[in-house]
Amino acid sequence: MRKKALAMSMAVMMAATGLAGCAGQTGTTEAVSSSETQSSAAQTAETTGASQATAITFWHSMGGVNGEAIDALVAKFNQENTSGITVEAQYQGSYDDAINKLKSAQIGNMGADLVQIYDIGTRFMIDSGWVIPMQNLIDEDGWDLSEVEPNIAAYYTVNDQLYSMPFNSSTPILYYNKDIFEKAGITEIPDSLPGIGRIGDDIVNKGGAGEVISLGIYGWFFEQFTCKQQANYADNGNGREDAAGAVDFDKNGAGVKTLTSWKELSDKGYAPNVGRGGDAGLADFSAGKAAITLGSTASLKQILNDVNGKFEVGTAYFPKVNDDDKGGVSIGGGSLWALNNEDEAKQKAVWEFVKFLVSPESQAYWNSQTGYFPITVAAHNEKVFKDNIAKYPQFQTAIDQLHDSFPQSAGALLSVFPEARQIVETEIENMINNNGTPEDAVSKMAEKINKSIEDYNVINN
Repeated sequence: MRKKALAMSMAVMMAATGLAGCAGQTGTTEAVSSSETQSSAAQTAETTGASQATAITFWHSMGGVNGEAIDALVAKFNQENTSGITVEAQYQGSYDDAINKLKSAQIGNMGADLVQIYDIGTRFMIDSGWVIPMQNLIDEDGWDLSEVEPNIAAYYTVNDQLYSMPFNSSTPILYYNKDIFEKAGITEIPDSLPGIGRIGDDIVNKGGAGEVISLGIYGWFFEQFTCKQQANYADNGNGREDAAGAVDFDKNGAGVKTLTSWKELSDKGYAPNVGRGGDAGLADFSAGKAAITLGSTASLKQILNDVNGKFEVGTAYFPKVNDDDKGGVSIGGGSLWALNNEDEAKQKAVWEFVKFLVSPESQAYWNSQTGYFPITVAAHNEKVFKDNIAKYPQFQTAIDQLHDSFPQSAGALLSVFPEARQIVETEIENMINNNGTPEDAVSKMAEKINKSIEDYNVINN
């Protein structure tokens, strides 16, 4: 009954939002199929005398070049593993599409053995009862968890248990037009929203920018600004000590402080409404109109391709809300969840495949092809990674920012996060367009999100 109730609540939640992911690409373009290489690998496994072939299904939401990179990794694993394991990678569309397919799941027949889920689906997946915590597989194998970047693992760790394996992880950073900054005579990159306001006139009048900052209205950014203030987004320890019962950003002041600084930039004309979503601000920046934008680390290559040498792109840490903030950033992206199909052979095969995906060699390749973090520390020693950093030195900012952050800035776990992000974006946009107050916007956010949390908890408790 609990699983059916969770499925029903998830269906309602997804119907309320068109959100298709968080930091980085969400997989809206179908990936190149690797069925031929997978079939060949299966035949190879049979001819090499594997004692017992095991086939597992991997659902993912990576399209385009990201999907091609996954297909290449799957093909490599199928060809090289000596355990008779064959992985079939199946593209499921957006993150929302993938998690929605699980709503009709039945234990033992879920359609997949391993599934990639976005960060904001974490609390739901923990509550679902569908998964084998990754910690169980780690402990059974005696695998060294210190191989994973601690500030990445922290997001998916609850009660000292790693529930899923990080895979495509990213953080937001600040991108800036070095040519405009040089023309304006600005040598120090602002590290806060007020700092951006202080250079606004020079950016426009001396630097010739059409916009100071192209700031997309994105719920993930609101969450990051909360982390920067070392404040909780939700109660019960950000939903980590126990399932969140309400948001906390309205009570601890973080929400009002964020929107006050945001509105000041908007009212001065420095941050016009460029639309909603993580990519909304990128076009004006890449066209040379905006001097600054905020975006995922996974957007770096796309930005460089779009700029195409028109100007030099610089990167810096994601800005603080207040000049004296001391907090870090939380990762976004997705992770790998082992589904409980009550099949020990498949469970072992899933773990072997996961270990392959997070090996230093695989993670260095994944980083070079996609721009996502290598989640494995030792990947930094791989030549592929070093060559990629040399080619794209701007990515070093993301690495440094990650290492300068703290596990305490891991961010919140919330059962209704997709809907919450939509609510946050709506109220920020209303504040900017209708000149409402930050206090009013935060109050409406809290009221609506808390109602969604209450409805979810009634159904599932």
